[in-house]
Amino acid sequence: MMKGILWDNDGVLIDTEALYFQATRDVLGSAGVELSRERYVEWSLRQGRSSFDLVREQGCTPAQIEELRFQRNQAYSRMLANGPGMMDGIVEVLTLLRPKFRMAIVTTSRREHFELMHQRSNLSQFFEFALTREDYGRSKPHPEPYLTALERLQLSAKECIAIEDSQRGLAAANAAGLRCIVIPNSMTIGSAFGDAAMVISDAAALPGALFRFASTPSS
Repeated sequence: MMKGILWDNDGVLIDTEALYFQATRDVLGSAGVELSRERYVEWSLRQGRSSFDLVREQGCTPAQIEELRFQRNQAYSRMLANGPGMMDGIVEVLTLLRPKFRMAIVTTSRREHFELMHQRSNLSQFFEFALTREDYGRSKPHPEPYLTALERLQLSAKECIAIEDSQRGLAAANAAGLRCIVIPNSMTIGSAFGDAAMVISDAAALPGALFRFASTPSS
């Protein structure tokens, strides 16, 4: 039976995907590289590649790329300091699920950004822990983030389910042996999620989907 839920953060709990895209697009634009929304979704949210590969292909040196990355991170931090909103209905869903399942966050966000976006959210009360980018070696779509979370929970993949919003996250969950429910957001709604256990439209539909899986053995 299902015992644990592993949650992605950006675009699932907190509405930050568009902000991160904006910060990245603006910094790359200053280097003469146009980053369209479609290209960002393909490179970052589907393939899990760094958008800074685009400036590397234009001949930027590693030092120049690190400076651009620093500028992007600073710009993103300023955006987060204004307090990004939570995804619709997420507090009500977490309140319902917390007494029934062990829950943790598995995010590719840096710790400093994660703490900024949650400084007013009060969502930490629902989770045993949060793994950020500094807590594992290889990022999504590699399974290491989810495998690290499973080890820390001391639960098997068959006992857990992942909640994601992107193809990159879905691939990471599947590679870790997890079933994955996808809730697309405004950035990922056009993506292909054929490998998901289920795709739902919003958080309000999640409890019904989870309770169905909770009594269904993982294959």
